[in-house]
Amino acid sequence: MKKVLIVSFLLTLTFVSCNKKDKNTCESNPNFQKLSEEYIKGYMDWRPQSGVRHGLHEYDGKINDFSTPSIAAEITRLKDFENQFSKIDSASLNIKEYYDLKTLKSNIKNELFAIEDLKTYTKNPMTYAGLIDVNIYIKRNFAPLEQQIKSIIAIENEAPKIYENAKANLQDSLALPHIQLAIQIARGSASFLEKDLLIALKDVKNDSLMKAFTTSNQKAIEAIKNYADFLEKEKLPKANNNYAIGKENYQKMLLYGEGITMSADAILAIGMKELQKEQASFNAAAKIINPNKKPIDVYNDVQKEHPTAESLIPDSRKNLETIRQFLIDKKIVTMPSEVRVKVEETPPYARSTSTASMDTPGPFETKATEAYYYITPVDPKWTPKQKEDWLAMFNYYTTDVVSIHEAYPGHYTQFLHLNASDASKVQKIFGSYAFIEGWAHYTEVMMLDAGFGNNGDPVKEAKLRIAQSGDALLRICRLCVSIKTHCYGMNVDDATRFFMTNWYQGDNPSRQEAMRGTYDPGYLFYTLGKLQILKLREDYKLQEGSNYSLQKFNDAMLDNGMMPIQSMREILLKDKKTWNAIL
Repeated sequence: MKKVLIVSFLLTLTFVSCNKKDKNTCESNPNFQKLSEEYIKGYMDWRPQSGVRHGLHEYDGKINDFSTPSIAAEITRLKDFENQFSKIDSASLNIKEYYDLKTLKSNIKNELFAIEDLKTYTKNPMTYAGLIDVNIYIKRNFAPLEQQIKSIIAIENEAPKIYENAKANLQDSLALPHIQLAIQIARGSASFLEKDLLIALKDVKNDSLMKAFTTSNQKAIEAIKNYADFLEKEKLPKANNNYAIGKENYQKMLLYGEGITMSADAILAIGMKELQKEQASFNAAAKIINPNKKPIDVYNDVQKEHPTAESLIPDSRKNLETIRQFLIDKKIVTMPSEVRVKVEETPPYARSTSTASMDTPGPFETKATEAYYYITPVDPKWTPKQKEDWLAMFNYYTTDVVSIHEAYPGHYTQFLHLNASDASKVQKIFGSYAFIEGWAHYTEVMMLDAGFGNNGDPVKEAKLRIAQSGDALLRICRLCVSIKTHCYGMNVDDATRFFMTNWYQGDNPSRQEAMRGTYDPGYLFYTLGKLQILKLREDYKLQEGSNYSLQKFNDAMLDNGMMPIQSMREILLKDKKTWNAIL
């Protein structure tokens, strides 16, 4: 794996004493290493489900304790580590430890921000709605099935206590969209346990184990349903519309999570300009395809070019290999492994919430190491119109763009590079929202700019462009709605209309996006991360001159963990003056 830390850059760093004759100053700092390991252990101990997702199976069968004393103890723990990390002399750390320290400090600020400022455990009922998530124990075979069932039983047995704590923690009046979504998620979670989980375990022959499971499963279903009823009867009548986090908290979110000091106002102005620019690109592509029709009608026509229900998965699998080969032939990014992602139908128990998704193992997983690119097939029970609408979403052009985003060189390629790199344990656990989703979104336009789909047919190329542009418009609308909602009080109805007007979709998908914006202000990071990466690439290209290549830049972005793009700027750029040029 190619190293991307530039020697000349390392020699100029003022915060690391590597320019001294004593080379030991560049070795690992044992005190810092011990402290960071202690922090990670405490972090996972309180968040055991996160530990399982990361492949740390000492946490199998465990779930968070959300009692008031437990939350208070976690706040104390975070503040204690914040104090200890503040005393670390950065000059005693090597380059990797320096960025680990930055990451850990940011993580602590983010966690305290969520608990104390956003009041996650007292103001947002969605925090608890989907907690009994045992999906990982049936979709990944990291242990024998009977052992996995024992983990499910242990978690389900905790459900009554969890939901009693949830009811006790939540304040009297809650935000209406959060209550509505929490009820929906909770009822969906109960339905999963009632139906899909039973389907997944239907072939298990151990009668005594399944008897214990049936008891725990019924207990969990009842607890979740009671929570949904509680929200419906006790909280809906007292609901408010105070879901905006406010400008001050919005700036904290940008700073603590991504190191961004730019104001929300400035980002919104950039977003609105980007929206006009992308709409012009959308219209230009439509004009190439059919100059005699309105752009939205052209877009709808493109969606009619789709595979059959039978060919959806085989076509996607074949096209994915074509995309991967393009990366290699055109030297877009280094592929550190020959292991392919497996293209499979979304498991039946996950189809209600997913169209297409990437499921990669945790960075420390050693047994269930397969990665799956799931695509939800047509349901034979659907009406002809439902089938047609579903396949329209998987038109040939959009499916290629989604495959780029999810697999090559998007999320699956991110995963391969992270595993193959020498990124630290800290960098493999704590990731930047803007980097992870910004990278995948960046790859969509990057691939088309590099010539993917350009086989000399301008109409076919334009169809790929309009498909990618449609996805880009969604992400730009998210940025604008996020800021308008949380800093300027935009309501759900106005946000829905904004999506409908600027994303060119109907009321239902637009309202779903508007509702997401009420609880996920960070969904602006898809576009913001993409724009940050494009700006960094521009500056890196200027710096490298004749030594620049797209592959060199892309590898550099992927081989340094999942740090905020602001930190990536510091690593890749030599001139300090350019470090703070976010966009």
